[in-house]
Amino acid sequence: MKLSRPVSWFLLAFGVWSWVIWVTFAKNLWKDASGLAFDDAGDPTTYFWVHLTLAVVSFVLGTAVGVIGLRGVRALRQTS
Repeated sequence: MKLSRPVSWFLLAFGVWSWVIWVTFAKNLWKDASGLAFDDAGDPTTYFWVHLTLAVVSFVLGTAVGVIGLRGVRALRQTS
């Protein structure tokens, strides 16, 4: 399957966006002082685990999409 140039760049940009957004989200979740992520004893709450799981899954999927985009961009450069 051959990806077009705009689709390849979109997928690559989506992968980079995922790294920026989800890594930032995970850092903010870890530093949460509102009481949602950690209870009074400092133990992680269900909120923390659910949102950490969402962040990790989204990060992994974003990375996979970005790799597909990068491979598409590289393939287009080799054929030009």
